Amino acid sequence: MSATATRAFGRLDGRRAFVSGGAKGIGAAIVRGFADAGAHVVIADLDIETASGLAGQVGATAVRLDVGDTGMVQAIVAQRGPFDIVVNNAGVDQHAFFTDTTPEDWARLLAVNLVSAFACTHAALPAMQTVGFGRIINVTSEAGRLGSKGGAVYSAAKGGVIAFTKSIARENARFGITANAIAPGPIRTPMLEAAVAQGGDKILRAMTDATLLRRLGEPEEIAAAVLFLASDQAAYITGETIGVSGGMGVGG
Repeated sequence: MSATATRAFGRLDGRRAFVSGGAKGIGAAIVRGFADAGAHVVIADLDIETASGLAGQVGATAVRLDVGDTGMVQAIVAQRGPFDIVVNNAGVDQHAFFTDTTPEDWARLLAVNLVSAFACTHAALPAMQTVGFGRIINVTSEAGRLGSKGGAVYSAAKGGVIAFTKSIARENARFGITANAIAPGPIRTPMLEAAVAQGGDKILRAMTDATLLRRLGEPEEIAAAVLFLASDQAAYITGETIGVSGGMGVGG
């Protein structure tokens, strides 16, 4: 995250932020952006070694979290909270045609991509309601709006995140809490690299050709949008899904 972006959106001094899946990729860029803006960040990730290394670099706190374990989520938010900002970023993908997937695959994809947002939000909301302030920011995907060949369950989960975000916005506006979603397109992350490794250069070309800008996005470009939604400048924005996808949602 650039110092320019931090200055543009203002400081977050004194704010406490929770970022699920914050050890790598988009999550790590979000963590760095929050830390640069003065927030104290709790990085929640299954990969505690990588999360701890990042925490040491930016002055954050790392906790090991399996976002699919709702009891574990509740315990960690209770121990480490309250939080002013919650970013539900944890995600996992599986590139396979729907007929080649199993009920076990569906359960895993839904648990990590959708139910984890339920669990983290449910755990954090009561304290936000009490103080009359909160920012819920959910990282969804353009696949949740457009669908994805070879990603039916992932797309369904991410579409659920969008509907969930709108509902949370409606329920909590009276408490001074906003809820918004960011829909990335193809972003240069370890998850994308794994998909390319599985599908080859053909997958990479298809991803870039699906955007108007004909390139991959960078994690910092997602983090900039998240930082904006967490800032006071976005206080009148709620229930929205903002595409940060090089124009993927527009078509070409």
